[in-house]
Amino acid sequence: MQFQDKVLKCIDCGTDFIFTSGEQQFFYEKQFKNEPRRCKNCKSKRTPAFGSMISSSTQNNIARVETKTNCSQCGKETTVPFKPTQGRPVFCRECFQQRRQMASA
Repeated sequence: MQFQDKVLKCIDCGTDFIFTSGEQQFFYEKQFKNEPRRCKNCKSKRTPAFGSMISSSTQNNIARVETKTNCSQCGKETTVPFKPTQGRPVFCRECFQQRRQMASA
């Protein structure tokens, strides 16, 4: 399928922007139904980039999940930063590090 560059209008700022043929092909391959509605500037203002700094006040409001459980390998009681899934092993820090080292060797 051949794609050609299209000129679209941003719904936020009203400026024209180009929806390139490469972007259209990407949208087609991912089976996205809608064309983009915002220019890159407005989209970047709306969606903060991954890895951007989070303010300290925001970090303090984020609740961290800590779950007490027993290590599947040594049986020691430990805390993990996620809710364990049934049927999946959970390891304490020491056993996790051991397994990680053995896997990389």
